[in-house]
Amino acid sequence: MNAGVIDAAGLQQMLAALIERGYRVVGPTVSDNAIVLAELTSADDLPRGWGVDVAPGSYRLRRRDDDALFGHSAGPQSWKQFLHQPRQRLWSSDGAPSDEPPRYAFIGVRACDLSAIRVLDGVLGGGAHPDRGFTGRLERLFVVAVNCTEPGGLCFCASMGTGPAVGPGYDLALTERIDGQGRRYVVDVGSDDGADVLAAVAHRDAEPAEVDSARADVREAANHMGRQMPELDLRRLLIDSRESPQWEEVAGRCLTCGNCTMVCPTCFCTSVEDVTDLSGEHAERWMHWASCFEFDFTFVHEGSTRQTASSRYRHWLTHKLGSWHDQFGSSGCVGCGRCIAWCPTGIDITEEMNRMADGADAADD
Repeated sequence: MNAGVIDAAGLQQMLAALIERGYRVVGPTVSDNAIVLAELTSADDLPRGWGVDVAPGSYRLRRRDDDALFGHSAGPQSWKQFLHQPRQRLWSSDGAPSDEPPRYAFIGVRACDLSAIRVLDGVLGGGAHPDRGFTGRLERLFVVAVNCTEPGGLCFCASMGTGPAVGPGYDLALTERIDGQGRRYVVDVGSDDGADVLAAVAHRDAEPAEVDSARADVREAANHMGRQMPELDLRRLLIDSRESPQWEEVAGRCLTCGNCTMVCPTCFCTSVEDVTDLSGEHAERWMHWASCFEFDFTFVHEGSTRQTASSRYRHWLTHKLGSWHDQFGSSGCVGCGRCIAWCPTGIDITEEMNRMADGADAADD
C-alpha cells in the first residue's frame, strides 16, 4: 500500500476515529514528571514538546525546542501492562464471568516495544496452553506504531535487531517530520483495519521524496544509539562465562529489587494466590506479576534454590539473552534500555555484556 501523509489535525482525527470505533486509546502522556502510558481523549494529551534525558539509574524530562509528540525514548512503563496485566482474576467461587477484554488502540508504539509484543505473543500466546486473557486482548488490538528518528541515550535496539524501524504487527506506522512546513506524519498502512482508519482521516499521498527522506532518517538513527551489545553470540558467551567472577562483582551492586523485571517489556513471570473473604464463603484466585529476583521465587520444599544475589542476577541475564533462544526461538531483550534507567544503582546490561566479552577475549589470548 502507498504511504500517506497527515498533519497535526489529521492525527487528531485519527484518535477521534479510533474512539468512535469503540477503542480505548492508550498512548504516552506526561504525568508525575515522567512520560507514562495512559488513556487518551485527544491528541492534545500527547507529550508535545517533551523529551527525556536518560542515563544509568537516571531519568529526567526536558523541554524540546520543537513541538514533537514522539521525540522521547522509552518511559518507565511498557505496553505489557495492558496485554499481560499486573494483576488479574482467574477464578471466582461464585462463578462470576470474566470481563470482556477491552478493545485497545495503542498510539506511539516504538519498534522495540512492537518487537516486545511479538516476543510476549510467542511466550504467552503460543504452545499447547495459551494465556486466553492475553490472546483475547491481543486479538482486539489496534496498533499505531512510530518509527524512531532520535534514539535515547540508553537505546540499543539496533544491536538487538529490533529497530529503529518498526517491524510487522502494526496497523498504521507513523514517521514524525518537523521542518519549515510544520509537523506532519508519513503514514504506512499495515492492515485492512489500518487502511479503513486512514480513509476516515484527511490525508494525501506521500511524495516519493518524502518517503525516501523519512526512511533515511530512520536508517540513520541506527548509527546514533546510546548503547550497543557486543557483536558476537551472546548465548554462547553466557554459557562460557557461567563461573565468571564478574557475577559476584555485579552482586555487590545489585539490590535484587526487581525493578529491571518490572519495567522490562518482555518479562512474563507470574505467581498465583487464593484469597477469601472474612466469612470464608467466597474465594478467588488471582494471578500477579512476579520477579526472579524475589528470594522466594525459587522456593522448593524448605528453601530457595537461588539464595545469593549473584545467582539471581545470573539467572535473569542468562535467561534474557541466552536460554530464551532455547525456549522461544529469539532473544528476550529488545534493546529498550528501561532496565538500565530504572536500576537504582545504574547497572547497565550492555556494559556487563561488553565487559564479559572483553574478559572472554583476554582469556583466549
